[in-house]
Amino acid sequence: MNVTPAPEAFTRKEWRLIESLNTPARVQRFFSTMPYNWEKQGGTMRSFREAVKRNQAHCLEAAVGAAVILEQHGYPPLLLDIESVDLLDHVIFVFQQDGSWGSIGRSRDIGLHGRKPLFRSLRDLTWSYVDPYVDFSGRIKGYGLANLYDLGNYDWRFSAKKMTKIEDYLRALPHKRLRSANKRYEKLLARYKKYKQRYPDRSPAYYENRNHWML
Repeated sequence: MNVTPAPEAFTRKEWRLIESLNTPARVQRFFSTMPYNWEKQGGTMRSFREAVKRNQAHCLEAAVGAAVILEQHGYPPLLLDIESVDLLDHVIFVFQQDGSWGSIGRSRDIGLHGRKPLFRSLRDLTWSYVDPYVDFSGRIKGYGLANLYDLGNYDWRFSAKKMTKIEDYLRALPHKRLRSANKRYEKLLARYKKYKQRYPDRSPAYYENRNHWML
C-alpha cells in the first residue's frame, strides 16, 4: 500500500507517538532509548506496530519504524542497507533535508546510530559508518537504497507476522561497492580489539566524526 495511512489506521497510543515524533532528531532519540531487541527467542522482523507494542527494536525494525513515523510527516520510506563482509548488514532510515542526507539508526554499537543531515550523497553518508563498523568481523563493502513503496501492498506498517519479505528485498537490492584501504582497516581493527580487551561491555565512541552523529 503506497497511500499514506490516515490517522484512523493507528491506535491512539501510536498516533500520539507519531504526533510527538515530528522530526528525525526526535525519532532518533525515541529509538536510541528504546531497549534493543536481542532476539533471544529467535530472529524477528517486526512492524512498527509490533515494535511499539513490545517496546524493543533491532536495526531493521527501528528503520522500518522510523519510516512509518516520518511518512506521516512527509518523508518517503527510504532505507539504506549497509553491506558487510561478515554478512551482518546494518539497515538505517535515510532522509534529505535542504538537499543533504541524514539517517536514523539503532544498533548495539553507538557509532552505528543516526547521522545529522550533513552529507552530500548516500556514498558520503555510508562512509561516515566505515570506521565505527569495524569490530571483530565487520567491514563495510557496499550500500543499497530501498524504497518500501516498492513492496506494493505488503503490510510493513501494521503486520503481526514476521516480515521476511523486507529482509529478502534488501538482500536482493543492487549494492554499490565501497572500498576502504586494508592498512586503515587493520589499524581500526587493532584499536577495536585493544579497546574491547579493556572495556568488554562498552561500545567505543572514540571516532573523529562523532560531531556528525545524531544521538
